[in-house]
Amino acid sequence: MAGETGKNSDSPDWYAAGLAHVWLPYAQMKTAALPLPVVRTQGSRIVLADGRELIDGVASWWTACHGYNQPHIRHAVTKQLKQMPHVMFGGLAHEGAFTLARRLSALLPGDLSRVFFSESGSIAVEVALKMALQYWINAGRPTKTKFMAFKYGYHGDTQGAMSVSDPGIGMHDVFRGALPQHATIDLGPEPVNDLRGLETYFERHATEYAGIIIEPLVQGAGGMIFRDAKVLRLLRRIANEAEQILIFDEIFTGFGRTGTMFACEQAGVAPDIITLSKALTGGTLPLAATVAAKRVFDAFWSDDPKKALMHGPTFMANVLACAAANASLDLFEREPRLEQVAAISAALSRDLEPCRAMPGVKDVRVKGAIGVVEMNAIDNLDALRARFVEEGAFVRPFGNIIYLTPAFTIAPGELKTLTGAVVKVVRALKQ
Repeated sequence: MAGETGKNSDSPDWYAAGLAHVWLPYAQMKTAALPLPVVRTQGSRIVLADGRELIDGVASWWTACHGYNQPHIRHAVTKQLKQMPHVMFGGLAHEGAFTLARRLSALLPGDLSRVFFSESGSIAVEVALKMALQYWINAGRPTKTKFMAFKYGYHGDTQGAMSVSDPGIGMHDVFRGALPQHATIDLGPEPVNDLRGLETYFERHATEYAGIIIEPLVQGAGGMIFRDAKVLRLLRRIANEAEQILIFDEIFTGFGRTGTMFACEQAGVAPDIITLSKALTGGTLPLAATVAAKRVFDAFWSDDPKKALMHGPTFMANVLACAAANASLDLFEREPRLEQVAAISAALSRDLEPCRAMPGVKDVRVKGAIGVVEMNAIDNLDALRARFVEEGAFVRPFGNIIYLTPAFTIAPGELKTLTGAVVKVVRALKQ
């Protein structure tokens, strides 16, 4: 494996000793490039074991929205650690979770008011699907078992989440025959004027379907594809007419990434269930939330124990993670995060625009603190990622997409380094 044949003499002892025992994500271990050993993070910077500093262009998979080692979050977690690091949420309660649930409910649109905590975005989606299915079971309509999902959609790597993701994006195709089969609809090119075909489909098949799931405004891992807010309004109307539970997966888009606190705000509609994770704790600790509207929760409120939602992750509502999430929400209240996102958006639009005229570039697009350069093709992702490291940037292209999703607190000069690296690397590509 690469970790056995490509050891770096500058690597620390722990790296050499542990590499042969680690299974890395999204990687063919035999041929994958070696991961970079990290010893420290601060702000938007990653410090490697050999002393090099990289500016993080992806905020650790879109989580570290306030930057690394944010003092207020660090203090909150440290204080909580001394008092109580964890307690099970079954039969017990703690202030952090109850306060966080109340605050999330106040921030979210519509009547999204019942928060179910878990540890990851994929599990938040699993819980959302389970809620939607049991909603109809509890209502005496057990034939509603399918979901409507969308081409280029990605909702996670667990079984239910994979089943409503587009297998064609590459990560889940091997499991195609083993997963529950749901409909995948192509929204087509922008702008979407209507979804009459979907309306017609539901006229015939609504009794088979429990719900609709979509990433609002931006389909992330499927290619950083931007969608008009009009799509969400149309889906809300269709869901109402066809009696569907509408699920918005805001694991990527939530907490300011698209320019508003939640992407669905830009459409002026609320889903029946929303999933949140990633930036929920400011990139500090794993935590996710599945938040249901009152009508969904009311279908489980019963004297019949069989109508309860029988789900309970061991570390749900982890006390340390809730402390981090509450501190992160403090920062959104106290500091000008959305104004910072607007400034980043303007800088990305300006500084990535030169790529548009370069050979091999298919599109350049920006929404909020997301900047995308779409190539016709990328032949060697590992080599491209290595080129960014040479430029002092940690950027992780995938498929044919080079993208930036920096921390909202990134310094203008650091952002300029990232966009400059993208322009330089794209210009040097041989297409």
